[in-house]
Amino acid sequence: MKKNQIDFITMGCSKNLVDSQSLMRKFESLGYKCTHDLKNPQGEIAVINTCGFIDDAKEESINVILEFVQAKEEGKLKKLFVMGCLSQRYRKDLEQEIPQVDKYYGKFDYKQLLQDLGPATEDTTIDAKKSRCLTTPHHYAYIKISEGCNRHCAYCAIPIITGNHVSRPKAEILEEVKELVSQGVKEFQIIAQELTYYGIDIDGKRHIADLISDMADIKGVKWIRLHYAYPTQFPYELLTVMREKKNVCKYLDIALQHISNHMLSAMHRHITKEETMALINKIRQEVPGITLRTTLMVGFPDETEEDFNELMEFTKWARFERMGAFTYSEEDGTYAAQHYKDNVIAELKQQRLDKLMALQQAISAEIEAEKVGKVLDVIIDRKEGDYYVGRTEYSSPEVDPEVLIPADVKTLKVGSFYHVQITNSEEFDLYGKVV
Repeated sequence: MKKNQIDFITMGCSKNLVDSQSLMRKFESLGYKCTHDLKNPQGEIAVINTCGFIDDAKEESINVILEFVQAKEEGKLKKLFVMGCLSQRYRKDLEQEIPQVDKYYGKFDYKQLLQDLGPATEDTTIDAKKSRCLTTPHHYAYIKISEGCNRHCAYCAIPIITGNHVSRPKAEILEEVKELVSQGVKEFQIIAQELTYYGIDIDGKRHIADLISDMADIKGVKWIRLHYAYPTQFPYELLTVMREKKNVCKYLDIALQHISNHMLSAMHRHITKEETMALINKIRQEVPGITLRTTLMVGFPDETEEDFNELMEFTKWARFERMGAFTYSEEDGTYAAQHYKDNVIAELKQQRLDKLMALQQAISAEIEAEKVGKVLDVIIDRKEGDYYVGRTEYSSPEVDPEVLIPADVKTLKVGSFYHVQITNSEEFDLYGKVV
């Protein structure tokens, strides 16, 4: 057990990761040593940043808490703190069920932990201006441009957890990007619960296009990638920025969830099948060669076989370069939980998910095979075994296909860009050589 060491464990999405990084930096300024997601944590203090989005994520967070509770009871840990989405939503329940945790914090009051623990040494003071402690590879970072969501989809608990959409000031975001560039960051993943809503709460207008354009003009920014757009009232001016700014990746993560009008209406998505298909056509027309990532849901209440077949046909038509899917999980407090019956049996949900993902796997294999012979710009993320592992502009870290380059031919530098000719492909990964 190492004195004044805090081990941070982050569950869930990259937005949680940004919160952990911010808190870690502040603790470092107080004289603590902070580590992140160690396989064998050895600090005397642990902070678990939880996820509370769906049942699987809740279960995983609770299991991690219990694992650290056991370590505390065995004398391997002095103090245990829990923060994040799960404790934001279920704090009272957690306090009763797992009282061994020293204190629970939510999504917005976790900075109180700084005062509760106090400085590790007497000669340090909190420097609020210090940036985050990056836990990603040094060449990329996540930039959170807002918190919260105003959409209130029938199935989603995020607005219950995070509240309404609040945009960060533009100047603050751009200053953070400049600071990270000065530290060697080249690639920026722009994240939010709903990034196209950026600016609405400030002056009633959408400013995501302006923000990304100004970000792209910052010297040293090599790649900008956009995550978590919403299809309804999509700001088409953003497509102009994506087309004209060379360092804005031709990549858009836009969750669609379903396609049948029956399901879209029940989900409170405020968009139709026809409008969705028109949007996809518009995006591909305005930004030729763009990679679209989406998320789809199966097993929502009253989803019929006809609804699901419609979703399958839509997936064949859209040919998404990247696609994830999940089964519906009833979430406390949502409109769906209060007004619908979760009446698609679990076995059928899983069958539909398996069928949809098998279709996507075949589509992905075809799309990746089309890249064989092409020369693409690749950034190297790491060396792993006999390969250097990198990504093209069409792949986001951790969730998308990677490019594997034999390590025995040439020494490559992590965080650098190379021209790579694609020599072979699999369903979800590519192989290549530097040219």
